[in-house]
Amino acid sequence: MLRKSMLGAALALLAAGVFAQKQQVMLDKVVAVVGSSSILYSEVSEYANQLVAQRRAEGYTTDRDPMNEALEALMTQKLLFNQAQIDSVQINTGGIVSAVEDQLQNMIDMEGSIPQLEAKHHMAIFNIRENMRQRYEEQSYAQEMQRTVIDKVSVIPGEVERFYKAIDKDSLPTIAEQYIYAQITRFPKSITQAKQRTRERLLDMRERIIAGKAKFDNLARMYSQDPGTMMRGGEMDPTALAGLDPSFAAALEGMKPGQISEVVESQFGFHIIQLLDKRGNLYHFRHILLRPVYTTEELNEGTHLLDSIANLIRKDSLTFEKAALQYSDDATSKMNGGIVSNHDIIERYAANDQAKLTVTKFLREDFAHFNALDDYNALIRLKPGEVSDAFLTEDVLANQLAKIVKLVEVVPTHVASLNEDYLRLEEMALHEKQERVFKEWLTKKIDAMYIYIDPEFRDGEFENKNWVK
Repeated sequence: MLRKSMLGAALALLAAGVFAQKQQVMLDKVVAVVGSSSILYSEVSEYANQLVAQRRAEGYTTDRDPMNEALEALMTQKLLFNQAQIDSVQINTGGIVSAVEDQLQNMIDMEGSIPQLEAKHHMAIFNIRENMRQRYEEQSYAQEMQRTVIDKVSVIPGEVERFYKAIDKDSLPTIAEQYIYAQITRFPKSITQAKQRTRERLLDMRERIIAGKAKFDNLARMYSQDPGTMMRGGEMDPTALAGLDPSFAAALEGMKPGQISEVVESQFGFHIIQLLDKRGNLYHFRHILLRPVYTTEELNEGTHLLDSIANLIRKDSLTFEKAALQYSDDATSKMNGGIVSNHDIIERYAANDQAKLTVTKFLREDFAHFNALDDYNALIRLKPGEVSDAFLTEDVLANQLAKIVKLVEVVPTHVASLNEDYLRLEEMALHEKQERVFKEWLTKKIDAMYIYIDPEFRDGEFENKNWVK
């Protein structure tokens, strides 16, 4: 498989890494400046330690000096951040606030108390929070800037074929084990009643807010099921209507500042919305999201039905295909004998060939991409042709449902071929092209931006030789 781009891996580690700012020492100094951003020796050392720890955990090493590798990753991030400011790139700061609060709470839990955390880092809690916020914000700007560059890149079939033919036969990528499977899904029969209960809860909240008995932001923090906004009292960054669910956008469009909507149903659940203000085509609002909740008895109705269907299939009294057509609530797979299509890879790599729209092979990581690890855990216990017991799970929109799955085929690990693994090869060809285009863009920006590197690091090994001017 092609390796991840240097920047992609670096930003992923920086964003996911634990905030572990070290005590500042007298010898700390600026070792690089990119645009208007400086990089301290302690930052490079900290990130280098993270790289070494990650590599050790993943079981591989590199000949590159981790300090030079860390410095180049940080300089790339600083350049992207500075360019994002120049290009007025927008990010979702609400997600940053949530990430910071989650990480901060983890740190407090690890140390045992806020005073112990403050003592360890020799700074007040609000300084720790602000340092984390700045770090997360810079990473978000850098990631969004990189995304705006590589999202314009695409590949056509001829490029995929040339990519495949250019690979040395002894170096052809290996495709890991894949699963082909079918499913029958059942939403609770009481979904109508559950939706009504959810509507009534939101109507009660709306009435309490309007009557002055409760504050919108307090209710959002206590009850909203949107993890990205609940800690901010349901508040979203200013957003264009085109970036919202159509039903949500339609309700928001007709509102006045301060107004609270009626209950709105979207693909994500049910909402009440308060418009805070509108500037141009950007709407600044807060919302409370609730999803239907079922009793244990209501959920078990679906599992009982599917268990009885599974027994009939095992006795050859009913085929899985007929059962899917008759009983499944999944409109996409029921018409195909219950066979599940890999929508995730189709959407990510924009396959426009109709033959590719029936891709049905799932790598292990594909299950994680669309919230189907429960499916994977059921499938690995089956032999081809076997049907699972019924289990409770959630779909990609977090709706609760019952399901049975049938393992149709396990495609063993094999060397990629153009006919059998086109979409996987398209993915690899796209990644290679994105990396090439990004490196070309980065070189141009390095040439145009002020760069200073301390003499101690100027002789270091950099992937992009243009850093040293």
